[in-house]
Amino acid sequence: MEHGNQSSAIEFIFLGFINEPNMQRFLFILFLLIYLVTLLGNSGIIFTTIIISDLHNPMYFFLSNLSFSDICYSTVITPKMLHDFFSERKSISFIGCALQLYFFAVFASTECYLLSAMAYDRYVAICHPLLYVVMMNRRACIFLVSGVYISGFLTAGIHTSCTLSLSFCGPNVINHFYCDIPPLMELSCSDTYTNKTIIFAIVFFLGLISVMVTLASYVYILFTILKIRSSKGRRKAFSTCTSHLLCVSLFYGTVFFMYLRPASSYSVNQDKVVSVFYTMVIPMMNPIIYSLRNSEVKEALRSHICKLLFLFNI
Repeated sequence: MEHGNQSSAIEFIFLGFINEPNMQRFLFILFLLIYLVTLLGNSGIIFTTIIISDLHNPMYFFLSNLSFSDICYSTVITPKMLHDFFSERKSISFIGCALQLYFFAVFASTECYLLSAMAYDRYVAICHPLLYVVMMNRRACIFLVSGVYISGFLTAGIHTSCTLSLSFCGPNVINHFYCDIPPLMELSCSDTYTNKTIIFAIVFFLGLISVMVTLASYVYILFTILKIRSSKGRRKAFSTCTSHLLCVSLFYGTVFFMYLRPASSYSVNQDKVVSVFYTMVIPMMNPIIYSLRNSEVKEALRSHICKLLFLFNI
């Protein structure tokens, strides 16, 4: 590939994590366990919401899509990273890097928009309970989720084209464990100001919309809960939101730290730690948070297990 008088990179080399063998083995086992828990936990949420009729409602429809998104965006990163722990040359082709960057952006963006859709769902459920069935009917839910995925693909396309339209004519070594926007920008020999500005503006604008939808939903939810006279009723109403609030805080906090901070505060080693958190730890934690803090899921599972035990006379 040619760009002016300079040749562009046809592949990239990851530096990955520390090269000390014992630490490499420890990290491999740790990340493999995290990935397996992510797959099992999120697959469990999807399977549970499909087979248990009590969970056939909008909230769990969105939750199953969130679990699907978690599986996908963790899978885009983790298997390649685990493979690289035992590779002397941690390389990825330019096309492979582009695909990894694109699909990671697709599912990360989708997760962001899904969390907003879930906040709106909680707003309707708590603030307009009598209209919930009408406002959040099957058609409305499919429309919302379709919009979420379409927006994710479009956002990812802009991010990827802005990043990979740059020229990579110098060292092709990425001081990271996957293809992400900040390290690729640092590697480029082009003027990245315009591209960075476009990406920053898109992340800020779409992130702001998502955050505003979430915040507005919870402001109305809070006012509605405060109007409930009984403390038991307030606790019950708020308990349906706590899992979602925790997931929102974890996701938005790490993503905004990664992509909306000043360039002067950029630190590769710091970013690796934060990236591990939101590419592997958060997808693992989401199903745990929802299953442990959601009495409806636990009750539905308990009831289903009891039915199975009775069916097989155990």
